[in-house]
Amino acid sequence: MAFDFGTRQIGLAVGQTLTASGQPLAVLKARDGQPNWNEIATYIQQWQPDALIVGLPLNMDDTESPFCQKARKFARRLQGRMVLPVKMVDERLSTAEAKSRGNHSDSYKENPVDSEAACLILETWLQDPALGVLP
Repeated sequence: MAFDFGTRQIGLAVGQTLTASGQPLAVLKARDGQPNWNEIATYIQQWQPDALIVGLPLNMDDTESPFCQKARKFARRLQGRMVLPVKMVDERLSTAEAKSRGNHSDSYKENPVDSEAACLILETWLQDPALGVLP
């Protein structure tokens, strides 16, 4: 299961190792980066993932963006609350790629792409688990 972390919305996707493919699942609301943890727990209970993957928003020059600390904090909280292994995967350009894959407007409110970005993050990790780093 993968998460595209944001301070107002968090994309969620699920996938399988057999086909190394994912599917968008939901866009969860967040307040200052804090999701409804019970909602996340419900999805985890329903889907029973082996691991949780969180996107790491690196800059194009491989340096950490200021947002990386927030994403790492979310990943650590996720690991502590859900007691599952958590890995972080480079998510550069995942939102742009998600937008290009579908019929999306520039309005995130009208047509969010967060779950599709989470799917891309998950597929990146499924294709090469060695890319994952600890939060």
